[in-house]
Parts: sequence; C-alpha cells; structure tokens
Amino acid sequence: MIKFIKQNNPFVVPTTDGKLIEEHFGQSTDNSELSMAHMIAPPGWSEPFQTPQFDEYTFIIKGKKIITIDNESMELKAGESIKILKGTRVQYANPFNEACEYLAICTPAFSMDLVHREE
Repeated sequence: MIKFIKQNNPFVVPTTDGKLIEEHFGQSTDNSELSMAHMIAPPGWSEPFQTPQFDEYTFIIKGKKIITIDNESMELKAGESIKILKGTRVQYANPFNEACEYLAICTPAFSMDLVHREE
C-alpha cells in the first residue's frame, strides 16, 4: 500500500507569456480532485479574465500581484493568501518590476476545460 507520493519532478506547463508553471499535483499526475502548482509570473505579465469552475487558493511567496474581481482590484503581497470561489470572474496580473512567485491550489484540479478564459 502506498503511503505517500513525493514529487521532485513537476510537470512544466508550456506557456507563451513567460510565466513559469510547475504543476506538482493535478491533471499531470492523474489527479482531477486537486492541483498544486508553483508559479513565477514575470514583470509585466497578465492573463485574460476568466470564470473558472474551481476554487483557487493563492499564496504569495515573493513579490506581489494584482487580482481583479469584476471591477475591483486588490494587491496581494508576499506572505498573503486569498481564496477565489468558483464561478467568480477574475483576472491575475503582475504589472510590477519584479517577478511574483506563488503557489496555486485548485479544487477540483485546474484544467483548460474548467478555466473559461475570455479572449
């Protein structure tokens, strides 16, 4: 019987916007219930608004980023965390001059089928 799974070789998600996404657990490990990813958003990075079908927990390790929910923006800094409930229209951005390093946990696991990004 397996008692634990140690992850030392995360799946690096291919991106075109300079963001590093290392998925430790999630769809890449056949886990649809939860995903956990280490991310580094470069200076000037942003992504389109999305309305995901998963709860997303974010913990900032280093730097800061802007989270916009509908028309309200807030800054999240190192040591702070937030939970965004599924069905919430949200945008993540790093308009600052330093990279933002953070952990993201999604329940159920992140997938492009569930994120519903606006174009």
